Amino acid sequence: MATDLVPEVVQPAADSSRPASAPRRRRRTHNLWRYRWLYLLLLPGLTYFVVFKYLPMYGLTIAFKDYVPFLGYSGSEWVGLKHFQELFTGPDFGRLMFNTLLLALLTIVFVFPAPIVVALLLNELRVNVLKRSVQSLVYIPHFLSWTIVASLTYLLFSVDFGVIANWIHGLVGGQKTDYVAQADWFRPLIVLQLLWKQTGWGTIIYLAALAGVDSQLYEAARVDGAGRWRQFWHITLPAIRPTIVVMAILTSGHLMDSGFEQIWLMTTSLNRDVADVFDTFVYYIGITQGSFSYATAVGLFKGVIGVVLIFGSNLLAKRMGQRGLF
Repeated sequence: MATDLVPEVVQPAADSSRPASAPRRRRRTHNLWRYRWLYLLLLPGLTYFVVFKYLPMYGLTIAFKDYVPFLGYSGSEWVGLKHFQELFTGPDFGRLMFNTLLLALLTIVFVFPAPIVVALLLNELRVNVLKRSVQSLVYIPHFLSWTIVASLTYLLFSVDFGVIANWIHGLVGGQKTDYVAQADWFRPLIVLQLLWKQTGWGTIIYLAALAGVDSQLYEAARVDGAGRWRQFWHITLPAIRPTIVVMAILTSGHLMDSGFEQIWLMTTSLNRDVADVFDTFVYYIGITQGSFSYATAVGLFKGVIGVVLIFGSNLLAKRMGQRGLF
């Protein structure tokens, strides 16, 4: 047969001396060189996090020691969970936890939805000049420091020369109320400050999400007879729902962070019982009293709770059918 005259093609044997991962390493090296400028741009941010975020975490070891500055980290006595036991069994823990969680709850109820509402309202404006003007006005407070915000609060609500306090007193009469000093008005003022300072900045994210909605969806909805409410419910809200979920997950990690500077500036001797939170307590104990180990234990407890809340909220979002943060 003619086919018998065709020589048999012998396949070359695989080179066992060459590792199977060699092509993968070559591709990895090629990609590193190809995107070398992007990795170079990554270095400053990566260096910042390593130097200022991760390396200082070694200092958390003093939460398990009786830290003495003269002895250093390694020379201080190891005491295990002593400071955590003092925190959980101490007289201040219940008050601190209640004040912190109550402020976090008020933030979730009033502050978190505010940027969403403002973004939806701005999205409905059709006059671009008016829309840009309102955006600029609500953004400005974000760039003011908490010192200025606290000073403005005293100018508006103090009993002596507060403009709004005097105006309210003129309407209702009776004895003047010192809104800044009284404990009953501490939390409402904190929420008002957060609303005024952070709402405008938060709208940027939601306006960016709304800008990505295809306008043809609204045109098709109008052709089908859908009104403004139907368009909002079936187009606008689903479009920004992933953004809302991501922002909710990020916010959950900061529920225990009440904001030291804001609380510190608004705290007086009359409202200290309701104003004390974990952030200010760490300052009192660590800086003013020198209990560095105990203050570190309090801060570590607060950080662990934040990490647990982030992972828990991310898992909850995935269980509800939403895309999580990771």
